[in-house]
Amino acid sequence: MFRAISRVEGILAFFRPQLGRVTLGTLIMGYVDSQEGSHSRTAFRNAEKQYKRYKEASTRLRSARSRNKIQPTDVSQVLDFSKYVDSVNDRSSQTDGVTLAAECLEGKPVFVIEGRPGFHFIPQALTVEEQHYWIKESLVSFPEPPNRTNHNAEYGPIRNLWSAFRDGSVLVEVNPEEEPSSTLPERENSGSIPAGKSSGTTEIVGSLKDSRTVSISDENVERRGGSEQGKQGRSVEGEGMGSVAYSDASNLIRPSSAAARVTDEQVVESSKRWHFMSSSSGKSISKSVTAESLLRRLRWATIGIQFDWSKKAYNTSLQYKKLPSKLSELAARLAIPATDGSEFKAEAAIVNYYRADDMLGGHVDDMEADWSKPIVSISLGCKAIFLLGGETREEPPVAMFLRSGDVVLMSGPARKCFHGVPRIFVEDDNSDLPDFSTFEKDDAHPVSRYIRESRININIRQVY
Repeated sequence: MFRAISRVEGILAFFRPQLGRVTLGTLIMGYVDSQEGSHSRTAFRNAEKQYKRYKEASTRLRSARSRNKIQPTDVSQVLDFSKYVDSVNDRSSQTDGVTLAAECLEGKPVFVIEGRPGFHFIPQALTVEEQHYWIKESLVSFPEPPNRTNHNAEYGPIRNLWSAFRDGSVLVEVNPEEEPSSTLPERENSGSIPAGKSSGTTEIVGSLKDSRTVSISDENVERRGGSEQGKQGRSVEGEGMGSVAYSDASNLIRPSSAAARVTDEQVVESSKRWHFMSSSSGKSISKSVTAESLLRRLRWATIGIQFDWSKKAYNTSLQYKKLPSKLSELAARLAIPATDGSEFKAEAAIVNYYRADDMLGGHVDDMEADWSKPIVSISLGCKAIFLLGGETREEPPVAMFLRSGDVVLMSGPARKCFHGVPRIFVEDDNSDLPDFSTFEKDDAHPVSRYIRESRININIRQVY
């Protein structure tokens, strides 16, 4: 191994002028990964490697266009439920282990998979109008405090992110002792919302006297990347609460990192405050980040009952707003095929924001007190591949496409199954985006521009 390291050091010294900021650790990790054969990986990991997004690689310097070319992926074994809507005409027919569920949902077919009890797939459960509405809500409303996002650990609560993005504003660091409060910009982003108060009329709930928590196992949060919240650009997501998406260049992480332990934004704000201001203000700025960059790096937002990463549990002592009634009603309606007539009470959700290179590692959602209640997962934006495995990573997963408007329900035994998202298709010929032109004046509309290169997942659950 030491000889190998010495050899790598020599290669690094030779190629550093062309490679730029490439570290020894990066090359060693690449070296180790290249030695990892399929025999040493789990079946779930093999599937992730099979479907992940790869760019063209070469030892020679090439043009940026060539380097960004995406390698073709064999998707011949990926289930496509949009085809089953037309091909499955009666309940006795079966294709690739896929059958119709006993009941449909308001005239829409509901599919189940042989050997995966508790899993339901509803193609195009949401109309195009509903999809556009929830995409916009995910960008405008859901990242607003007291909801928490992956940006909180570094910047504290950020208000009016979408408006700041539309205005081309910049988030700047201001030392309170150096700037009188009277001169601060109107859009202030620092400080936590006082208990019992909000910036609007929406009720804020959660009390320091109520500290109920539900534990989460470490197994649920295995991911790749640096720190869960510390890696702002690549730390999210999940089709389930407590999940973290990662980019291709990351390593194993757990949300017990120092950055993830920041649960009170007042800790962040004790030494600095962040505010939006116009990029054309002409004022000298020591540290700043554009609203556009913040939006691009947005990876998750928790709504409803908040999840506390430091405790790996839901924590109602953290301030939160109840889920919007419209979202709760939608979730209850969509959950019907998986509830056996019982009531589904939506109490929490995580909104996940995927970019081209983001992916979600295999995990199990095991944080809720009652596993008999389903997880309602809504897909919006670019097409993705979803992997549904078994109760261990050794069981080969079933791969399927998720398109905008599709809904997945995981209940009963399916709650114990490993699942993940190894691939997002943002290329125009593969993204399968619906036509939102009737809701926006032109393709240059910010929502249209954003969703052309992104996928949003809203997954909703009953906590208690």
